[in-house]
Amino acid sequence: MDSAFKALADPTRRDILKLLRKGPKTSGDIAEHFASSWPTVSRHLGVLRDAGLILSERRGQQVLYELNTTVFQEVIEQLLDWIPKGGKRA
Repeated sequence: MDSAFKALADPTRRDILKLLRKGPKTSGDIAEHFASSWPTVSRHLGVLRDAGLILSERRGQQVLYELNTTVFQEVIEQLLDWIPKGGKRA
């Protein structure tokens, strides 16, 4: 869970996740949306993949990335556990 929160702390990685909401994309498709170099985007994808927030699948010479919604559900459940019942401060 810590790796997911660390991955979500970076704005570029959050932007990558927003792109993937629309469906799976190749690393090239993702890199086109950023001014940073392809290796930098690739490192961001690696962090997201290692945190379990995205899944990757090789198709020939391309790698396709997509959201892993299971981990997002776990993150949301963790966040909701921090909120006191009834929405009142503890």
